[in-house]
This record gives sequence, structure tokens and C-alpha cells, in this order.
Amino acid sequence: MELRDFFPMWDKLEPGQREALENALGRRSVKKDQIIHSGDMECTGLYLIQSGQLRAYILSEEGREISIYRLFPRDVCLFSASCIMRSIQFQVTIQAEKDSLLYVIPAEIYKGLMEQSAPLANYTNEIMASRFSEVMWLIEQVMWKSFDKRLAAFLLEESALEGSTLLKTTHELIAKHLGSAREVVTRMLRYFQSEGMVRLSRGAIELSDPEALEALRDG
Repeated sequence: MELRDFFPMWDKLEPGQREALENALGRRSVKKDQIIHSGDMECTGLYLIQSGQLRAYILSEEGREISIYRLFPRDVCLFSASCIMRSIQFQVTIQAEKDSLLYVIPAEIYKGLMEQSAPLANYTNEIMASRFSEVMWLIEQVMWKSFDKRLAAFLLEESALEGSTLLKTTHELIAKHLGSAREVVTRMLRYFQSEGMVRLSRGAIELSDPEALEALRDG
């Protein structure tokens, strides 16, 4: 995957701007569960995901996690370089959900090129707007959607991502994604099992009736 694959406006950049991005480019390999950025870290730079999967989450005052979005190959992670956006004060933690390969562009280089290139600045603003839309969607889900529907939606999303109805995950990890307590997740999963929608085993959840989960999610 080349650098230009991450920037649909690549051909609108000046040759010198493209060269500056390529010369500044670094590479980083991260392991599953590794924290690569947290709110109290310095501005670590712009991450471009070559392979793998990242999770962005926020922490409550009590230390409870809730996922706000995920990043996949060809995605650009802006919050790790939030210092390039002066008005953004967002305490986000970025964690690798899978072993991942990343491109890294230093924040100061990217910020300088944004000031020179309107197409690059516009594209960056589009990404930021998209991320905030995801955050607002999450807030809406938490405020107005019952937990059983949110859990059903999460299980179906995981199944689609992994291409399997057998999910290798834990109740604790699901709780972190959904901003809930492990005990709440366990109770709801046991209810799903009693209704024949899932089968539970140690470290795994099998979606035995995806159609029923879909009906719950959409109902």
C-alpha cells in the first residue's frame, strides 16, 4: 500500500508537497493490545493504517472505557496528531486491536503542509468531521437505545468484521467497547443464550441465531 492510497486528493498536491510527505514518512509495527496514543501523551503524529485494526476510546472519571470508533486499513488516525487542530482538546486513547503496521507522519510536517495546501486541509477537515459524527452517533446510541439492542448490534458488527459467527472475545472486552460493566454484559448474554440467540463458552461467543439478533437490533 502506497502513501497516495491514503489521500484521494494526492494529485492535487504540488510535487514538492508530495515529496515532503514521502520524505517524512516513518513506519511502525504495533502488537495487539498495545497503547499507541493516550490523552496525556505528546502529539505523536498522524497514523495511516497499512494493516491491522485500531480502536479509539475515551475514559470516564471512574476509569470505564467506551469505544468511539475503529480504524481499518487505509484509514487515517487524526486524534493521535490532534495538536495540528488548535481547537481540538480531545482525550482519546488509541489501542491496537490486532497486530498492525502503520505509516507515521510527524505532526509538525503535516501541519505545515496543511497550511500550504487547501486540498490537504479540506481533506483533513472532512476526516475530522466524520470522526465527530461517529462520536455524536455513539452519544445518541448510549442515551436513547436500550442496552440489549446495543449489545445485539455490537455482536453482529463483530461477526461481520471477523467473517464468522464464532467470536473469540470476553465479557470484559465487550464491556469496554460499550462503556458498561462486565456484570451487565454477562447478564444480558445469559439472557440472549436463554432465548437461543447465542451460545456461550470460555473466551468465545457463538451467534446461534443471527436473524433474531438482527430483529432485536432493528426492533
